[in-house]
Amino acid sequence: MRKTCRRLGWGFDGWQDGASMLILSLNADGEYAADTIVISIPRQVGKTYIIGCIIFALCLMKPGLKVIWTAQVKDTALETFEKFYDMSQGPKVQPHIEATPKGKGDEAIVFTNGSKIEFGARDSGFGRGRTDVDVLVFDEGQHLSLQALENMGAAQNVAENPLCLVMGTPPRPQDKGEFFSTMRQEAIDGESDGTLYIEMSADRGCDPMDRAQWMKANPSFPHRTSERAMLRLRKKLRNEDSWRREALGVWDDVSSHQIAVKMSRWAELVDVGPAAGVKPDALAVDMSHAREISVAACWIDGESAHVEEVWRGTDEAAAIDWVADRAGRRMPVVIDDASPAASMQIELKQRGTNVARSGASDMARGCGLMASRLKAGTLTHADQQSVNAAAEGARKRPIGTAGGWGLDRKDSTVSIFPLVACILALLGATKNHKPGRDPDRRSVRKAV
Repeated sequence: MRKTCRRLGWGFDGWQDGASMLILSLNADGEYAADTIVISIPRQVGKTYIIGCIIFALCLMKPGLKVIWTAQVKDTALETFEKFYDMSQGPKVQPHIEATPKGKGDEAIVFTNGSKIEFGARDSGFGRGRTDVDVLVFDEGQHLSLQALENMGAAQNVAENPLCLVMGTPPRPQDKGEFFSTMRQEAIDGESDGTLYIEMSADRGCDPMDRAQWMKANPSFPHRTSERAMLRLRKKLRNEDSWRREALGVWDDVSSHQIAVKMSRWAELVDVGPAAGVKPDALAVDMSHAREISVAACWIDGESAHVEEVWRGTDEAAAIDWVADRAGRRMPVVIDDASPAASMQIELKQRGTNVARSGASDMARGCGLMASRLKAGTLTHADQQSVNAAAEGARKRPIGTAGGWGLDRKDSTVSIFPLVACILALLGATKNHKPGRDPDRRSVRKAV
C-alpha cells in the first residue's frame, strides 16, 4: 500500500505509516489480523487523508473491490466525497478513474478496474440491504447506534476478506455512541478479539490550552496543523467539554454509553441460589415511573453473593404487606430516596420495618460492588427474564466527579428497576451480613 501511494505522489507522516501497518496487518492465512478497526481521534489530525490513501490503494491493488463510506448525515458524507474527488483528480491518479458521479445521491469514485467507493448517510438508510461490501467505513462513529449497525450487519456477508473501520471523536452524552463506547471498553478490558483499537488523546484533567498536550493528542500539530488552526477550532468549540472531546480526544471519565453489565459474563453466573429455608441478608425495593414494583433479595455466603427478584407487581399496598411480613424488624429493606418507591418508606417504617434509605452515593457504591463481584465471579443470579432484560438494557450514568456511576436506560422502552433493586439489595446485604450467623434463616423467595 505504501509503495502504491508513493507512485501516486502521496506520502505519510510517522503516525500514519504506523497506523496503516497495523490496519493492514495479515495473519498466517493471509486474512486481516483485525477485521474491525476502531479509531478514536480528534479533529484536524489527518484521519480522512490516511484512510483515503489506504482505500484508494486497495481499490487499485484489488480489482472489483467494493467500498462503502458512511457518515451520520448527508453533509458530512458529501464533504468526504469532495475530498476523495480532489484526490482522484491528481495527475497520477486520474488515469485510473472511470467516473465520479455526484449530485444525485449516488456520489462515488469508480475505477477503471471495476473497484468502486460509494458515499452516503446512515440517517437516510444508505447501504441498507447490501451484501457485497469488501470495505465498510463508519465515519462519525460517535453517532453510530446499535440499530444502524444492525441495519448494515449483512453488508459484508459474502466478502472473502472484509475490513470494517469505525472512526470518530469521543461521544457526547446525547450521542448514540453505544457501539463506539463498547468497543473502547472491550479494548481496555483486553477482550477485543479481532479488533484493532487506536486512540489519540491528551491526558484527562490536563490544562486544555497546554501545547504539549495538543501535540500528544494531535500528532499533526504543529508541523501540519498550525497553532492558528487550533485556535480557530477553539473559537468554534466554546464549550470546554466539546474542546476536550473533539480537539483533545479525551473521553468522559464515565461514558453514558457504556454498558453496565457485560451479558456474556452475566450468563456465566447463573445459579439456583440458597436453599429454600435460608433467609436473605437484605431486601430492596425499586419502582418504575409507571409504578411497577420489584422487590429483590440478596444472600451472602462466605465470599459469594446471590441476588433474585422475589416479588413483582403493581399493587403498592400488597407489596408493603409482603415486605413487612417477611422482613420483620431487623432485616434491612433498602429504598432509594430518588425512586418512586420512596412513597413506601413511611408506611413500612410505621409497620416496624427496618427501612434503610439510600441516595446517589449509595447507588454508586452498589454499582461498584456489583461490577467488582461480576469481575471476580462472586455474584450469582437466578436467570430471571425481568432482571436479565434490565441488565441488558442498562447503561452507565456518571455520579459525582470521582468516577462513580449509576444506572440509566439505553432507551425509553427499557425497564431497569429490577436490576436497581438487586443492586440495592446487594448493598444492604453487604452492610448487614455478619459471618457465622444461623444458616436456618427463613426464606422470602416467593416471586409473584
